[in-house]
Amino acid sequence: MARKGFRKARKNLDVSVGESVRIIRELQELSQNQLAALSGIPQSTISAIENDRVKVGVERAKALARALRCHPAVLVFPGWDVDSESAA
Repeated sequence: MARKGFRKARKNLDVSVGESVRIIRELQELSQNQLAALSGIPQSTISAIENDRVKVGVERAKALARALRCHPAVLVFPGWDVDSESAA
């Protein structure tokens, strides 16, 4: 539902799961090594996730979300459009 005088936000770009992990990590000023220590996921695996060479999976998503203090859906569904998906 749009309010009068406001335009609905448009999606400007697609972000992969790996990119969303990297963006949130960098916004929190964490290195991959620091995220590895917080999440229990090896730094090499975090690098592979951020470069979209490895899929996150449920357990990794939960561990990363806890370490990054966000909901796992933020990481796993970065481009989800609630309005268009709920209308389907």
